[in-house]
Amino acid sequence: MKLISYHRAGRAHFGAVNHAGVVELTDKVAGAADLAALLADPHLLERARQLAAGAADYPFDGVALDPVIPKPGKVVCVGINYVEHAHEAGRKIGQYPVIFQRYSETLIAHGAPLLRPKASTQFDFEAELAVVIGKGGAHIDPAHAMEHVAGYTCFNDASVRDWQFHTHQYGMGKNFAGTGALGPWLVTSDEIADYRALTVTGRLNGEQLQSGKLSELAFDIPALIAYISQALPWNPGDILATGTPSGIGFKRTPPIFLEAGGVFEVTIAGIGTLSNPVVDEA
Repeated sequence: MKLISYHRAGRAHFGAVNHAGVVELTDKVAGAADLAALLADPHLLERARQLAAGAADYPFDGVALDPVIPKPGKVVCVGINYVEHAHEAGRKIGQYPVIFQRYSETLIAHGAPLLRPKASTQFDFEAELAVVIGKGGAHIDPAHAMEHVAGYTCFNDASVRDWQFHTHQYGMGKNFAGTGALGPWLVTSDEIADYRALTVTGRLNGEQLQSGKLSELAFDIPALIAYISQALPWNPGDILATGTPSGIGFKRTPPIFLEAGGVFEVTIAGIGTLSNPVVDEA
């Protein structure tokens, strides 16, 4: 099942996408105020699944998409998590994952413009798989971690490289407004038999620059969920961005950065394609 958050007629909604368009769920699934609340309740999710098989209420292009989860409580990102990406970055895989955070206000939807900031010309791309949490919890056993996954979506952790390396902390370069694209939809975990079989690709203006298999992760999804849960409890709607494969722009010779007029796409077979144009910050 594909689930989206969106606006229509000036109101926030969530719904399901099928072959005919969008099935409105906001007013049909009592007890779910938003998509995160829907994901948290297996009974409501089953009701949504039944409705998703029905007639569409309007065409897909008749809604204004929001980020899949518009305001997640936390967006936890993982750096240097593909072996080849670690090599190109001149880094070694450590004993523990490299963790940093994004603010939810940096997120944008599929089709929305990525903002190339005034403060830098080093605006880079990072194609990633993002995990959406459905079942909360703390001190999670890795053997049961996948039970906490509601589904998957595409993510572009677009980064302002010079700001990223102002200090040893990544934070500022990862938290410019309008740089974290998330979408176009969430594909529920029951649709993905084995996430390790997925491949993440990143294309700039149609040219493939990144490709990586999820089987190549240094720290896999269960390990990441369990590790982070020792510090903070996961909550429904939280986002885990699993890291980017090799091919990023600033490690190329010469470097390739996002510029106004360009389009960057993240494609994950079985999930979909997240596409965003690039514009200069006003």
